[in-house]
Formats: sequence, structure tokens, C-alpha cells
Amino acid sequence: MKMGKNRLEAFSDGVLAIIITIMVLELKVPHGDCWDDLLPLLPVFLSYVLSFVYLAIYWNNHHHMIHLCQRANGSILWANLHLLFWLSLIPFTTGWMGENHFSAAPCLLYGLVLFFAGAAYWLLQHTIIKSQGADSVLKHAVGSDWKGRLSPILYLVAIGVSFYWPAVSLGMYVLVALIWIIPDPRIERVTC
Repeated sequence: MKMGKNRLEAFSDGVLAIIITIMVLELKVPHGDCWDDLLPLLPVFLSYVLSFVYLAIYWNNHHHMIHLCQRANGSILWANLHLLFWLSLIPFTTGWMGENHFSAAPCLLYGLVLFFAGAAYWLLQHTIIKSQGADSVLKHAVGSDWKGRLSPILYLVAIGVSFYWPAVSLGMYVLVALIWIIPDPRIERVTC
């Protein structure tokens, strides 16, 4: 049974809003009124900024992808829930990474969550493409998808590097975010 895409999009938007809310609630107010009292919170804040950017990228790309989906079937609904599951782990890994000043194990787990969220997004994208058939508008819009092929490689390298140089792995997570934050007009070209 197929349903309209609006419920899928509204539910996903709500879940992402809750995830962001949970993350911001983890930013604790310092005990003190001096600028120096904020310095210990800098790693927590920086991990929040990075995760907020990632969630914004997912929300934006999810919106564009669902725009090209006419109806949502059961496979699409489950693939979407799979993506939301991995995204829902971002607040935990963000908090752990920030609280521990970007040490090895939290950076590794953060990378694993990003990798599996990316894999889940790819699965959702391909589930929608499969449901659209041979003339898939989304398939045409995605094209060669160099970003989608490069990101998991960078995540895996960053995960491996995190054992020895957590700062380098963090830099690679920032690099992937920068690659995706640059506006990608592929879907707009197909729909306009």
C-alpha cells in the first residue's frame, strides 16, 4: 500500500527537529559569569556546531530527495526510519566526543554513526529510485553522485585514523561536511 509523501516528510522533519533540540539541551550553562568560564565548553560547542551542520545537510538533502518522490511505499518508509535511527544517535556521539575533548574512542564512534547514516541515506535514495522504475527522475538528478561515493571512503579512513590521530579524523569529518554544504543544484535542475 502506498501513501502520500507528505506524512513521511512531516514525520522526518519532526524527528530531525527533536534530534537538534536534544543536542542543544546538552549545552550546559557554565557556573560563572566570566568569559574564561566558557573555555571548558569549547569542545562541546564545536562538536555541537559540526553535528548541527551535518543534520542541516541531511535535512536539506532529504527534503530535495523526497520532493522527487511521488508516493511512499513500505520499503521507502522502512528505509527512511533506518536513516532516522542513525541520525538519532548523533546527539549521543556529539556529547561524548565534546565532553572528552575529541579523544580516540568518541571520534571513532562519531565516525561510525556518520558512516552508517550515510549508508542509510544511500539506501533510502536507491529505494526511491527503484520504486520510480526505469525512468526515475531521482536517478537522473543524482547522476554519477561523486559526493555519495567519496564520503564513505573518507569516513572509513577517518575512523581508521582516529585510533592514532583523533584530530585528523575530526578534520576529515569537517571535510566531508564542507563537501556536502556546498549547494548542489542537481535536483533543482531536474525539477525546474
